[in-house]
Amino acid sequence: MIIGRPALTAIAIALFAGAIATGQAQVSSTVGSGGSAAGHGGSASTIGSGGGSVSPGSASGTVGSGGSAASGDTSASSLGLGAQSTTPSQSSSSLSTGGSAATPSGKTMSHSGVHGSSNALSGQSMEQAHDPGGVWSKSHTQTHVRRGELTSRTKSMAHQPGGPPVKSTTGTSVDLGR
Repeated sequence: MIIGRPALTAIAIALFAGAIATGQAQVSSTVGSGGSAAGHGGSASTIGSGGGSVSPGSASGTVGSGGSAASGDTSASSLGLGAQSTTPSQSSSSLSTGGSAATPSGKTMSHSGVHGSSNALSGQSMEQAHDPGGVWSKSHTQTHVRRGELTSRTKSMAHQPGGPPVKSTTGTSVDLGR
């Protein structure tokens, strides 16, 4: 059974609210990370966040990361978001990913996709923009939702000739213990 994102969000909220109301919430976690870098004519930044709740018989969690990079007239950004909710009789997962790349005078490459089944979803977005002369921006996000383990990682890079690329990387994970 595949459930849409609004229904999955409603289920996760209901499970979490029910666990709090009955005092059965045993584990709750929220993680966040991020970073940015600038130098030699470029900048890159990433951010990640996730949270989970586990109570007797049910668990739910979300994870996501994203980032952007810019150098010269190029820019690229990517992001991914995954969610999972389980009860003794049902499990549902959702994953979305996307991004963009732009340059007025060079080439862009944009690729996003989600693969797998409701128990094991994987998705990635790879975005790149290249200008003549070696100026480029890239952003790559990978997100996985597999049997209670949710992960998302983003790496963004920007480059100007004459120096090393500017990089920012963020990884976020949530383990629902299932």
